[in-house]
Amino acid sequence: MSKLTTEDQFLDLSDYGRSFGRILAQQLKNTRFTPIHVTLLFGLSGMIAVYFILTEQFYLAAFFILLKSGIDAADGELARLKKTPSYTGRYLDSLFDILLNFIFLMTICYVSHATVWFTLLAFVGLQLQGTLYNYYYVILRTKSVGGDSTSKVFEYKTPRALPGESQRSVRILFSLYTLAYGVFDKVIHGMDPEAYKVKTFPNWFMTLLSLYGLGFQLLIMAVMLPLGWIEYIIPFFMTYTLLIFALVGIRKELIR
Repeated sequence: MSKLTTEDQFLDLSDYGRSFGRILAQQLKNTRFTPIHVTLLFGLSGMIAVYFILTEQFYLAAFFILLKSGIDAADGELARLKKTPSYTGRYLDSLFDILLNFIFLMTICYVSHATVWFTLLAFVGLQLQGTLYNYYYVILRTKSVGGDSTSKVFEYKTPRALPGESQRSVRILFSLYTLAYGVFDKVIHGMDPEAYKVKTFPNWFMTLLSLYGLGFQLLIMAVMLPLGWIEYIIPFFMTYTLLIFALVGIRKELIR
């Protein structure tokens, strides 16, 4: 069940877990499991990965990081199958993502010789990378007929709760979401404030941009850990952030 129309679909290098997510969602469609339960499950998978990083069992850590990506794809799929979209699920999913990103990097810092300050810089870079991907992707989705409406390009006020969810829950989670992501959103929007005026983004650009998708970021970690490259993970994500300037430059010069 795609979030985009056929002509807007692209090869998303960060979305390798989608097939697993769809299979899992299909299995849960007629059960009492909700998308929120699935979100909690991918959080558990992420924390199991953290345990295996701490114990330096890096193959198992990589497995649970990739499993987290697959399960992460299932909550949205299940919401669409059950026709129960919610802002509660959307914000909770995002909050779990940023929390796990922080814990992953701080755990890697603890096990490796990276400094806390460099790790914090890597975390900021990681979030800016993901925010750039989400910024352009959400713009594309909002312009795509039949696109998912729970994500917005500009989120300045608490949305009205959808059927089946509590307005209080939406308000609390939106406040936490804004606190966690607000600065990153403002930075990326400040770098390319005119992007929303573009009619559409070409497929090749979105595929290139997907190198910054969360799934691809986690894939990089999952590959580097068992290869014994844990010492390079923090420096890599600090340096990887520089690609932001190239991607924004491509958008401004070639896609108008």
